[in-house]
Amino acid sequence: MDVESANREACKRILDARPVWKDVKIAGEVIPGMAKNRIFHTGPPIEWDRMCLPQKASITAAMMFEGLCNGMQEAEQLVKRGEVELDINQNHQSIGPMSGPISYSMAVCEVENVAFGNKVYSAPFNTGRKSPLYFGVFTEEALNIQKWIAEVWAPATSQALKLLGGIDCRALVGQSVLMGDEQHNRNQAATALFMNEIVKGYIQLDLPKDVFIEILDYMSENSEMFWATPHLAVSKSMMDPAHGIENSTVVTKMSSNGTEFGIMVSGLKDQWFTAPSPNVEGLYFAGYSKKDGHPDLGGSRIKETAGFGGMCIASSPAMCLLIGGKAKDTIRHTLNMYEITVTENPAYQIPYLDFRGIPTGIDIVKVVETGITPIITTGINHKRENFGHIGVGVTISPLECFEKALQAL
Repeated sequence: MDVESANREACKRILDARPVWKDVKIAGEVIPGMAKNRIFHTGPPIEWDRMCLPQKASITAAMMFEGLCNGMQEAEQLVKRGEVELDINQNHQSIGPMSGPISYSMAVCEVENVAFGNKVYSAPFNTGRKSPLYFGVFTEEALNIQKWIAEVWAPATSQALKLLGGIDCRALVGQSVLMGDEQHNRNQAATALFMNEIVKGYIQLDLPKDVFIEILDYMSENSEMFWATPHLAVSKSMMDPAHGIENSTVVTKMSSNGTEFGIMVSGLKDQWFTAPSPNVEGLYFAGYSKKDGHPDLGGSRIKETAGFGGMCIASSPAMCLLIGGKAKDTIRHTLNMYEITVTENPAYQIPYLDFRGIPTGIDIVKVVETGITPIITTGINHKRENFGHIGVGVTISPLECFEKALQAL
């Protein structure tokens, strides 16, 4: 198969994807290779000594959640003695926001791409700016929120999803893009659409009134970002069938561990091509500034890999209020993304571009030829532990990753 045919096949698989949110389960029950003493985190692969502080703090939070340690110093000792094993989510059908720590007892979203039968698990569920464990917060409040999600929200939502027969994520995401979401930093429409559906399941369960109110409060108070975690699994489930096609130059994974940004390419098997993590430019919350921000960090770059986030930022003019600039800038950014992609995905249409489908199939050849690299919308992590989410912004994927991948062809 020549490159053009290989890329057509890779993109066909992306376009044919039918992601369905089937269930909420506990990680240890479903994620391949998960164990009580194993923590999975955002890639590319990296050793403990080279990890940035926010990623170490997030892993510490997951270990504390499992009762394995009481703080970062003890966490480091357990890792270095080999008593706790670390690996990247992408090796285990899973994906997580920011540092992406997933541990045995966490609740995970289960999305199945029913067109191909592949399943993906995402966690931790988003808690907005309230003690986000995945931003390197390991306070008692952060741990208690994740415990409530696993013990109260997850069982109820699991039952509700089963009663509904799952959530058609292709339809939901398509509608939310029309309503102004870009699926990375803005998820209000998607969260609202999901709540409209899932509440029908909750009502059928006849939940105790206080539990019902707690559940609805959790999602409504976090409307900007709740959908962010399920959509990680949606995006990865779309991209996984496109990986491993001989001669394809389509990017199937992008991720940043805060030290290095990396990509994988369909036709280059499971090789990571990395460069130093770029800085993030954007809006800082009150009390913080650029000096507090950490370089790009997050597994959620899988969203841009699938065509969402910065790739389709023209679908969300309101993003200008978060990252600065004007509406015309978001249009220019997305028009540039069409220059480096193979096709468009008509399931997700951008009203402000006359309903063009989102840019799909990042091609390393086009990236290197044009010098244009994928734009990523993201949250900003503090450099230190226990500060968490301090802003929102955009970053530019480093060209070096794509150059290295092209040289490897």
